[in-house]
Amino acid sequence: MVRILMLRIRALRRVAAMGGLLAATGVVALVARDAIAQSRASARPWLGVSMEVDAPRSGGPTLAGVKVKHVVRTSPADKAGIREADRLLKLDGLAVASSQEVVRLVSTHGVGDVVPVVLVRGANEMTMRVTLTGFPNPDEMIKMDHIGTFAPAWKGVAQVSGTVPGSIGALRGRVVVLDFWATWCGPCRLVAPKLNALQAKYGAQGLSVVGISTEPVEEVSLFTQRMNMRYAIGVDKTAETTQAYTVSSLPTLFVIDKRGIVRDISVGYDPSHDAQIEALVRTLLAEAAPTD
Repeated sequence: MVRILMLRIRALRRVAAMGGLLAATGVVALVARDAIAQSRASARPWLGVSMEVDAPRSGGPTLAGVKVKHVVRTSPADKAGIREADRLLKLDGLAVASSQEVVRLVSTHGVGDVVPVVLVRGANEMTMRVTLTGFPNPDEMIKMDHIGTFAPAWKGVAQVSGTVPGSIGALRGRVVVLDFWATWCGPCRLVAPKLNALQAKYGAQGLSVVGISTEPVEEVSLFTQRMNMRYAIGVDKTAETTQAYTVSSLPTLFVIDKRGIVRDISVGYDPSHDAQIEALVRTLLAEAAPTD
């Protein structure tokens, strides 16, 4: 178990290095670094936001507070009404000027504590009362954020092989299995033959399997040929799409229905999940296509 976790943490760090997806400035980015930390993650208090680092302003005043970059869906911050682009000014009566200060102040509280958060939205200052919960593990967090919502838009995805449309919207009416992977990722190599089989078995019935990597096009193209990957492959040149899906470990697989709603997410590779994923694909293929 510890070995599997460490392999996933190494993969996570590689993703972070390529796309900057786990910026240390965000609460969302504070993931378990070892088996002990992961086992104790539920005891840590969690706010549920990631935050931006403001670029230095030349010739003008520094903006007060810390800008919220992302709010995890159904997180304590989301339930309290905090939204993206809000600027956090105070936590529990204390002014904050950096994301590190936000993290530190949250860590001084316990799970279940109610913390007043003063923020500014547009020109309006307001106070939200946030009830902290236990810090979820990365797998739980990505499912909270995406399952039951529309799949995020794609940005900067270039086609390498097969048919990769310019947007996820172009696949509306089809079931989509979207796999985030990399050539250096060992578990990803185990997933590829399974995805080949799914595409071959259900493609004619309305399934589109798409793999997305953040690596150079030439490297991905050579690898897909060598591995005989017979489904659509694209490269996320700027890592914006990978970041929009909040991918922090590889492989991460999204199952998306005909309406474009994320119905399931699988992180890492567990062969016991193969049958579940195929059963879900069959169920989604049997659903009626959207009419609007």
